[in-house]
Amino acid sequence: MTQEERRTDGDRRKIRKVRKAIFPAAGLGTRFLPATKAQPKEMLPLVDKPIIQYGVEEALAAGCDQIIIITGRGKSAIEDHFDVSYELEKMLEEKGKHELLKIVRQISDMIYVAYVRQKEALGLGHAVLTARELIGDEPFATLLADDVIDAKVPVLKQLMQVFDEKHCSVIATQVVEGPAISSYGVLKAKEVPGTGGKLFEVLDLVEKPSVEDAPSNLAVIGRYILTPTVFETLSDIKPGAGGELQLTDGLRGLLQREKMYAYVYEGRRHDTGDKLGFLKATVEFALKRKDLGDEFREYLKGLKL
Repeated sequence: MTQEERRTDGDRRKIRKVRKAIFPAAGLGTRFLPATKAQPKEMLPLVDKPIIQYGVEEALAAGCDQIIIITGRGKSAIEDHFDVSYELEKMLEEKGKHELLKIVRQISDMIYVAYVRQKEALGLGHAVLTARELIGDEPFATLLADDVIDAKVPVLKQLMQVFDEKHCSVIATQVVEGPAISSYGVLKAKEVPGTGGKLFEVLDLVEKPSVEDAPSNLAVIGRYILTPTVFETLSDIKPGAGGELQLTDGLRGLLQREKMYAYVYEGRRHDTGDKLGFLKATVEFALKRKDLGDEFREYLKGLKL
């Protein structure tokens, strides 16, 4: 390749936008049994919208136009949800329920969705790797549906603004104090000057360290923008405990080849993969609803707690 061709190729990589978003959704959701025995945890509703739809809407608002959902056994309800429901639409139209019809059609018209079957739940890194053929050599987003984040500017869009400037992988982070830090991947990082403590260059990642061994209080949250180089590093690593490929290990390999940044996002995160977090999210989203908020607030005030 000539110098001019290398320059052209580099320029082409720099101007590429993030258009594709991966949603790993092959997990068994055992923390929500028996509710998840016959339905995916991603389809559990926050008020009247399934968890995964919040993430898909975030990706859409950030500019992604292709969604790739990694599924497994018992996940057909996710595909049905984002598909056209002719019988339901016909019934709603015949009964003149036009507002409900609009809501239903918005779901199926929302975005292009592709599905990849993860035959075995072999870790988050493996889930991402299964989408390699559909991603190709483009940068892409990965969103963990359990992390529902209420933000004025979608968190993924916040990360994209950093990506457009730095042209390398960016992950979302938040400050977590005390023993809770041991439940997260944790960053070793240095602050980028002039960013007010919002942007950090990542030096290393540690998965669920003890409080004493945690390199910082910056926890990794389920929003990533990654370059396609991560597929190479995920292919190179060896499975860890339980035969799983860990995304953290793939990211550590990526750090050996490219720079990576972490951004302290603005927004309120709800961990809906946890029962208490799910309940809190339900209450807070219900209180924000124009059609429910006032009446629900009065109900809560009347409880003898």
